[in-house]
Amino acid sequence: MGEVAYNLQQYPAHNVEIIVHIDEMLEETKRADLVNILEGIEGIRSAEFCPLRWHLMLINYDKQVLNSQEVLTGVVANNIHAELIGPV
Repeated sequence: MGEVAYNLQQYPAHNVEIIVHIDEMLEETKRADLVNILEGIEGIRSAEFCPLRWHLMLINYDKQVLNSQEVLTGVVANNIHAELIGPV
């Protein structure tokens, strides 16, 4: 522990990081595709799956561009069942 995936201080104060629970067990290529799709949405700064907990995603977004429900919509629009757990 103690390792940092990325430095949160590099993001502006209006960025929020949320956790999204993915219901399905996605294979590696599907996870990579979803990350690429989400990171292509304006306002999403980063999206990643938690190592060893492939059912959880950390998504960092600009709250001046999107809200958490719009981020969740970006996930479920890809035929994935998911729920918003909340902010980090």
